[in-house]
Amino acid sequence: MAPARPPHPQPGPEAGSETRTRLTPAPLPQAPLDAAQRLACLRLIRSDNVGPITFRELINHFGGAEAALEALPELSRRGGRQAIRICSRAQAEAELEAAERIGARPLFTIEPGYPPALAEVAVPPPMLYVKGRTEQLARPIFAIVGARNASAAGQKLARAFAARIGEAGLVIASGLARGIDRAAHEAALAHGTVAVLAGGLDNVYPPEHAELQAMIGEQGCLVSENPPGFAPRAQDFPRRNRIVSGIALGVLIVEAARRSGTLITARTAAEQGRLVFAVPGHPLDPRAEGTNRLLRDGAMIATAPDDVVEALLPMLGRGAAAPAPVRPAPAPAAPADAHPLPELGAGDRERLLAALGPAPVDVDELVRVTGLAPRALQIALIELALAGRIVRHGHQLVSLAPD
Repeated sequence: MAPARPPHPQPGPEAGSETRTRLTPAPLPQAPLDAAQRLACLRLIRSDNVGPITFRELINHFGGAEAALEALPELSRRGGRQAIRICSRAQAEAELEAAERIGARPLFTIEPGYPPALAEVAVPPPMLYVKGRTEQLARPIFAIVGARNASAAGQKLARAFAARIGEAGLVIASGLARGIDRAAHEAALAHGTVAVLAGGLDNVYPPEHAELQAMIGEQGCLVSENPPGFAPRAQDFPRRNRIVSGIALGVLIVEAARRSGTLITARTAAEQGRLVFAVPGHPLDPRAEGTNRLLRDGAMIATAPDDVVEALLPMLGRGAAAPAPVRPAPAPAAPADAHPLPELGAGDRERLLAALGPAPVDVDELVRVTGLAPRALQIALIELALAGRIVRHGHQLVSLAPD
């Protein structure tokens, strides 16, 4: 059901995918991190104005988080902000200690073990907290989501799909919500399941899922981009949904109302290039209105578990014309010009700011309008982002930050 083009990005924090242009950031390096590097990465992520896009560009430019941290004050000053809050060593150490107490650990995009499918989305979360059998994140994953107020028939279907797809060798991912999510997790425990949480891994929501969440933390894998102790807000659930679809090869929707958070998962899955399946429902059942609309718009119909399994076989290398398996892009060499920072010419930043407005514009258009070299423009955008003067959107779009 992939749309003809991604929907128009909404103003907001650095999130979403980016178009493949000459200014698309290079793949992040991947290598085992020692304790000092892990601490530096967390400090960088928790510092002011360092979103996923800026994190990636800082790591690629400086070759590591420690060097990027040292450069933050100068970069911010050059962007027009005299002081920037940098996460302290003590704050980062306290967060890591809290994670260790609950049996969780951080997993960064720049180290092995990060979910391979999620690593291939344009702007993956820089860090995830994980707990349990983390090796399940490296296996092929399929997501099953749906209505919280699911019917008995819908829950029975979710269990049947999860069990059969699990038997076929895939890990089942969902969001640990009531209804369809719970049914899918329960049926998949024997074969592997990943629960993506909107809050910290020690936050139980809904409360009645405490036992199931604990079981998944031992037999499956719990995942969250938020730190321990974090209580989820309304805006955190769409972010969770983007991870649910991002770690998976495809998504099955079992019951969804016309206005449903489940449909956010379907939309983000389509934007990420994932297969989207939907179970058809009775036209008079409001819980089927969303799934039936997905089918009308091009989702793949699934009336039995084998409909999904057969569609996934080529992606798993078990059928004809199998594509290359999903894996992280190869690590680039550390930039040769990481130190010192290249100086921009007189008036370069002002010319760039003058070309920007409240409407997002593509960075390639900024190259054409300003006459700046692509590398100089990248540095200027990092500086201005750290100074809080611009907003980095998905799809390589940039706008002025609101006053």
